[in-house]
Amino acid sequence: MQKLELVLYPDAGLREKCRPVADMSDRIDQLIDDMFYTMYEAPGIGLAAPQIAVQERIIVVDVSEDNSKPLALINPEIIGTDGEISWEEGCLSLPGIYGEVKRPRHIKVRALNRDGQPIEMIADDLLAVCIQHEIDHLNGVLFTDHLSALKRTRLLHKFKKMQAAERGAN
Repeated sequence: MQKLELVLYPDAGLREKCRPVADMSDRIDQLIDDMFYTMYEAPGIGLAAPQIAVQERIIVVDVSEDNSKPLALINPEIIGTDGEISWEEGCLSLPGIYGEVKRPRHIKVRALNRDGQPIEMIADDLLAVCIQHEIDHLNGVLFTDHLSALKRTRLLHKFKKMQAAERGAN
């Protein structure tokens, strides 16, 4: 496994809608392993393929405390929602930036698992938030897009200042 380079905002690839995975292959299997490794090393609880410059509909998530519940979803789609929850979200493509986002509390998802088998699952609370966040990435949407214009502008300005300061320190 290898740690892949994370794509940071404002990279244009983060705004592209990803294409479906046509068929499972050794390349996809290896990519999923590398995505998990990259996510755990970051550290994070979710990663979408466009965050590593791959424009395919693949996400990996693991919201467990001990990295014991890895979940890979290929071509995921939300087919049902219920309730509402607010959660402070962050993003590996916007390190150091956090914002309170309202999303459905319960979701039903259809996808392929990493063996290429169709699955449906129900997710709640943090797992539901994480899956929705990562599926957003597959559609070119960032968590900041769910914030008010003022809050989004402030956070993105803060991120740009942090990046400029980091470049100046190097």
